[in-house]
Amino acid sequence: MTEAVIVSVARSPIGRAYKGSLASMRADDLAAQMVRAALDQVPALDAATIDDLMMGCAQPAGEQGYNIARIVALQLGLDTVPGTTVQRYCSSSLQTTRMAFHAIKSGEGEAFISAGVETVSRFGSGKSDGMPDTKNPSYAAAMQRTLDRAAAAGSTWSDPREAGELPDIYIAMGETAENVAQVRGVSRAAQDEWAVISQNRAEAAAARGFWVQDITPVTLADGTRVATDDGPRAGVTLEKVSSLQPVFREGGTVTAANCCPVNDGAAALVIMSDRKAKDLGLTPLARIVSTGVSALSPEIMGLGPVQAVQRALANAKMSIGDIDIMELNEAFAAQVLPSIDDIGMSADRVNVNGGAIALGHPFGMTGARMTATAIHALQERDEQFALETMCVAGGQGMAMVLERLS
Repeated sequence: MTEAVIVSVARSPIGRAYKGSLASMRADDLAAQMVRAALDQVPALDAATIDDLMMGCAQPAGEQGYNIARIVALQLGLDTVPGTTVQRYCSSSLQTTRMAFHAIKSGEGEAFISAGVETVSRFGSGKSDGMPDTKNPSYAAAMQRTLDRAAAAGSTWSDPREAGELPDIYIAMGETAENVAQVRGVSRAAQDEWAVISQNRAEAAAARGFWVQDITPVTLADGTRVATDDGPRAGVTLEKVSSLQPVFREGGTVTAANCCPVNDGAAALVIMSDRKAKDLGLTPLARIVSTGVSALSPEIMGLGPVQAVQRALANAKMSIGDIDIMELNEAFAAQVLPSIDDIGMSADRVNVNGGAIALGHPFGMTGARMTATAIHALQERDEQFALETMCVAGGQGMAMVLERLS
């Protein structure tokens, strides 16, 4: 049976939005550099023969609008390569990988680019800047049904209507984290402890040179070379983190330290059939074993990884005991901790080099970035199987199982 294999990966440094190292860069320029870098690693591949360039982007508007995938293809001179832009919010570029995986397995293509980009710095915020209004009154009835089911099960979470607000399918993500903390009893102390672990692991990875391998440097318009993530901080302690005030809810538990920041970044993978890789004399990095996607109430979207992982493992005919490491996107420590518990993974094998709390989470980039990091972590540890998963705004989860091949 034909297998889908990853033959190259490239991910940019992650910049802090608005004032970080990549704030001056357009999304299409940034994405083009990563796609070019991924292609340069496989010179035997004629880029003109690529079946599709698929770009994940969570906010495809403004400079990120007008089908940025096709724009990037044209920027790179790939006039005959089609392009499509995909939005599944936090898992947008994991979805593009899933699409390449399915196309190859079904025999509808031999080589694809799966990429993702987000430049929050260049997009802005608020309705006046083009953000969509998702507050549809018809959602109120659906929300009431969800709250009624939760009450019957003995769980409660914050109802935005209590504050006189119209329900919103895409409610503030920080509020969903507070809901999860409330429903699952995740303490502020536990969240802060995980935040420190994430930062300390990222710092340790930097000390041994892991990020040098993982990051593809970016060249800005003025010639400046950016080669490191903005987010990781040295010497983070629990004392420092625990001094911060909650930012989303009065008396809450979610702070600027125990959730991810907003960011800029891009990443790209070249995915092809194992047959084509063999014909080109390439040694694949990894095999895509399976994927899974799931949905749950938007108010507790942070628990999305749980069922998605279960489905991905079932599709792979594997159990969590077969997995060596897990990359779980750290949107919020409040959702990471119960997700780890429900998935049944040992915490010391989750985000072994730190996660989004330290590194950052450029929404459209994250899926592809985590794939690259997982492959490099497997190589460094000489291990075989990785699981990648994340919660998704709007109440979804997504997961993928990878097998290292080289």
